[in-house]
Amino acid sequence: MSQIVINSHKEFEAYLGQELGVSKWLKIDQGRINEFASATIDYQWIHTDPERAQTEANFGGTIAHGYLTLSLLPYLWEQIAEIKNIKMMINYGIEKLKFNQAVVVNSEVRLKVKLSNLMDLRGITKCQLSVVLEIKDNPKPAFTGDFIFLYHFKC
Repeated sequence: MSQIVINSHKEFEAYLGQELGVSKWLKIDQGRINEFASATIDYQWIHTDPERAQTEANFGGTIAHGYLTLSLLPYLWEQIAEIKNIKMMINYGIEKLKFNQAVVVNSEVRLKVKLSNLMDLRGITKCQLSVVLEIKDNPKPAFTGDFIFLYHFKC
């Protein structure tokens, strides 16, 4: 599925209840995990010590921080939809978030998105996306949840 383009609240409405698409696969390597650990000051060995994780953890290696996988959502969402004609977008909330499966180092993930709810709040579009972060060759997703964005369209 190619990237969709949305220019207004009205155009968003056409997709209500539909799957909007799937992003490309993104590899989660140790460098990305280490950079996230540094940015968040979260150096737990299960994320940053490959040798120890290989021998002591049940995953066969280090795993990505759950919040690292969450932080990829805007990047992956932009591969699915290009929202144009906006003054700004605000991350408003996350509901029903569940981490289902650890993302082992060098795994690839992608985002699948469905537009589950849409509201016009006095000219601001409140968009609720039901998302699944899939892990390549794994039947269980990394996480599922509902992400809410506020889009301030120019007109």
